[in-house]
Amino acid sequence: MGILTVALLQMASAGMDREANQAKGEVFCRRAAALGADISLFPEMWSNGYTLPEKKTHKAIAVWEQQALDLDAPFLQHFRNLARELRIAIAITYLQKGDSRPRNVVTLFDRQGREVLTYAKVHTCEFDKEAALSPGEDFYVSDLTTAHGKVKVGAMICFDREFPESARVLMLKGAEIVLVPNACEMERNRTAQLRTRAYENMIGIALANYAAPQEQGHSVAFDPIAFTGKEGVSRDTTLVEAGSEEGTYLAKFDMDAIRKWRSREVWGNAYRRPRCYSKLVSEDVESPFVRKDATH
Repeated sequence: MGILTVALLQMASAGMDREANQAKGEVFCRRAAALGADISLFPEMWSNGYTLPEKKTHKAIAVWEQQALDLDAPFLQHFRNLARELRIAIAITYLQKGDSRPRNVVTLFDRQGREVLTYAKVHTCEFDKEAALSPGEDFYVSDLTTAHGKVKVGAMICFDREFPESARVLMLKGAEIVLVPNACEMERNRTAQLRTRAYENMIGIALANYAAPQEQGHSVAFDPIAFTGKEGVSRDTTLVEAGSEEGTYLAKFDMDAIRKWRSREVWGNAYRRPRCYSKLVSEDVESPFVRKDATH
């Protein structure tokens, strides 16, 4: 397959001004296409600039819920059509209408404008304003056809990456590349955590964050190839790490090399012992981890 290029669209939003966010997102997607990207990846909940209700009043929540979109909304159809025009896959993020409460969602349109994946954030931050969201219930992996061939793509959103189970399930479902829309500070510990997710699952991971001053940027991508040569010399798996400013940052994944690595090395699903992991699916929560606002 060769090189898969993911454009990390590191932008600051216009908040709830959806038209301004749409216009800016289009500019960045066009730039990504001109740079030869196969996928454009947005920061988390781009449709409303990751705006959540400031107050827990019925009125504040009702106003906020009015921003939620169906898949056929003009905002999303705009990016569907843009993907078709530019012949580039677009992972667009938005607040989606739900049965009870809105969801935090990414939809991936392929280069022909077809919906190939829609994922709702599973690990919503129930301890904060995201308590107003309805969490997703599963992780998904889909085949994405690019100009260079097919790749298996999954997604997780922001807080999802703090749980090793998210990336692990995506790997077990066949993901080769995981897209991560984000909206929080990517400091050294979170960045190291993400690097580990790529390494331990033998997957490529690409994260797009908001630029300063909304967040501090540092969109980043890692491949899983941790060692080179017969002697196993350690290598830096960082493909790109942005600074704090706005920009279109390209992560180039060598899919042939990644696939060879996955076929011969010891991580991922090669030597796991699932029969010893039953505790991982227990829903029991004991001290010191009991939280009154956690619904699990």
